[in-house]
Amino acid sequence: MASFSTTSSNSISEKNLEERLRLEHLLEVKPNHSSTAGIDVIEGLNKYPKTLTPRYLYDDKGSELFEQICELPEYYPTRTEKSILEQYSSEIAQITGACELVELGSGSSTKTRVLLDAYKNLGYPLRYLPIDVSAGILESSARQLLADYPSMQIHALAGTYELALEKLESSKLSSRLICIIGGTLGNLKPADFDLFISQITGSLQPGEYFLAGVDLRKPNHIIEAAYNDSAGVTAAFNLNVLDHLNWRFNGNFNRSQFEHWAFFNDVESRIEMHLRSLRSQTVELQALNLKVEFEAGETIRTEISRKFDFNQIQEQLKKNGLKPVKVFTDPNQWFAVILSQRP
Repeated sequence: MASFSTTSSNSISEKNLEERLRLEHLLEVKPNHSSTAGIDVIEGLNKYPKTLTPRYLYDDKGSELFEQICELPEYYPTRTEKSILEQYSSEIAQITGACELVELGSGSSTKTRVLLDAYKNLGYPLRYLPIDVSAGILESSARQLLADYPSMQIHALAGTYELALEKLESSKLSSRLICIIGGTLGNLKPADFDLFISQITGSLQPGEYFLAGVDLRKPNHIIEAAYNDSAGVTAAFNLNVLDHLNWRFNGNFNRSQFEHWAFFNDVESRIEMHLRSLRSQTVELQALNLKVEFEAGETIRTEISRKFDFNQIQEQLKKNGLKPVKVFTDPNQWFAVILSQRP
C-alpha cells in the first residue's frame, strides 16, 4: 500500500482515510490470456504503418516518467497551463459553483490542486473523481490529497476514460465538472475526438460543465523541442512502452533495438511520436499468439499530439453539443483552457 503524509496541523488516521477513499479497479491488473485484452495491440501492430494506442505509455513506470517530463525546461505545456489555472481558477469556480470534480487522466493531480484550492476558498464541498489507467499513481496521489484536504471525499477509478465514463454514478453534489487538462485531447484523431466529446456530453446533465486544456499552434521548433528533451526522459518514456507490452503480454521486445523519434507533421498539425526499429527483427507476444516482423527503420507510432487553432477547437466543441462559456489563455497564446457547458 502506498505511503502518505499528513498535514502538520491535522493528524489523520488510516481509518479516516479509508472512509473517505473509494478505489475502483476497472481493468484487470494483468489480463487473462483468454480475455479480449490486447486486441488493440494485435490490430495496431498488423497495420502499416504500425501503431499503438497511447494508453500503453501509462503503466506505473510510464506515469512516473511523464511526471518527470512535466518538470523539464523544454516541456512548456505543463507550466503554461498551470499558470493559466493559477490566474483563473477562482473565476472558473465562481462560474460553475459547487460541483463534483471528475478528472480524466489525473496522474499525480498536481495542477488539479489549483482548482481544488479555488473551490475550497469559496467554501464549496470537495468531491473528486480522479480517473487514470495507472492504479499505482492513482492511489498514492489520492491518499496524499486526502491527507492535505481533510474534508475531501475521493472516488478513484483505475481504467480507461471510456470505461470510467460509462461507470460514472449520479453526482453526489448539485452539479458536475468533467475536466481533462494537460492537452490530452490532442492525442485523439478528429473522428475519435468527436466520439469522445459526444461521450463527455452524454456524461453531463444539462447545465453541467467540461473544462479542457488544449495546446495551440506555435513555431515548430518550440513544439519539437518539448518532445525531444536533452535529458532523454521523453525517449525513456516512449521506450517504456516495449517493457509494458513485454510484461503485459509475455513479449520479447528488446528496447536496445529501437529508438525514440518525434517530429512535427505540418500537414496534420500534430506531433508524432514513434519507436523506430534499428534493424530487421521479429518480435513475439506469446499471450496474444502474435509475431511481428520489422524492417530496419520501420516504426510504431505510439502517440500523436494535435496542436489546435484557437477558433477551430471551439467550433469542434459546439458541433458535439458543448457551448464554450469562456476561454482562458496565456500572454503568448501557446495554450488554452476552455470552460464549456452542456446547454
